[in-house]
Amino acid sequence: MSAIDQFREGAEPSGRMGPARLALVLLTGAAAGFLAGLFGVGGGLVIVPALMTVLGMDQRRASAASLVAIILTAGAGVTSYALGGRVSWIAALFLMAGALVGAQIGVRLLQRIPDRVLPWIFTAFVALVVIAQRVHVPVRDAVLVLDAPRAIGLVIVGLLSGVFSGLVGVGGGSIIVPGLELLVGVGDLLARGTSLLVMIPTAVSGTWTNARRGLVDLKAGLLVGAMAALVTPAGAWAAHSISPRVGGILFSCFLVAVVVSMLGKARRARTGR
Repeated sequence: MSAIDQFREGAEPSGRMGPARLALVLLTGAAAGFLAGLFGVGGGLVIVPALMTVLGMDQRRASAASLVAIILTAGAGVTSYALGGRVSWIAALFLMAGALVGAQIGVRLLQRIPDRVLPWIFTAFVALVVIAQRVHVPVRDAVLVLDAPRAIGLVIVGLLSGVFSGLVGVGGGSIIVPGLELLVGVGDLLARGTSLLVMIPTAVSGTWTNARRGLVDLKAGLLVGAMAALVTPAGAWAAHSISPRVGGILFSCFLVAVVVSMLGKARRARTGR
């Protein structure tokens, strides 16, 4: 029997968890927090599967707990980036406006596109982003000069984020960060800080809805989120310490990991394993 199986077998009543399970939950938070600070993402790619494995949660409850954690994680990340002037509050408003419309489009498309096609849509998008990032030279200090074309670009980025969120459940930094760099032309750190800001109202709204449905495990979410919030500044420091080109390469690797995870889930869903 594996260690994970032993943890599951040793599950404790009333939502308690033993020292080993607690250590793994905190480790999950640390990994998610570092990714949030480094890439400007929420860390759900780490949190959701980890909670399903370590605590035996189903995907819906793990996703609900992940949103709780993201509120704290994104808040800590925004603070770290804002202290360095790497957050655009006005850009976040345009992004949110586009995301609200895009999410509705994504939900409608979800009803019409076959399940087996959805992961490949995101795979194609990631391939385009990775190729574009290899052609595009990342910059560090490009600021947002808001004019009509860039305002439209911000709304388009938010729209794409919302559409992919509705279609395949992946949004946030995976869409917003490359979109801000490639379509709007802002610096890599500004893109990441702004991305984290956009996540907060989304996570709060989702948590409120999940709480009303009784899906939220606040204890797990707060534990992961608190640990992530402690580690997020270290990820932000690492992002400042590496060059934009290296950061772009690492982010491309992260996107590929997202795709591999998504395709793996789709394959398991088809085979029933």
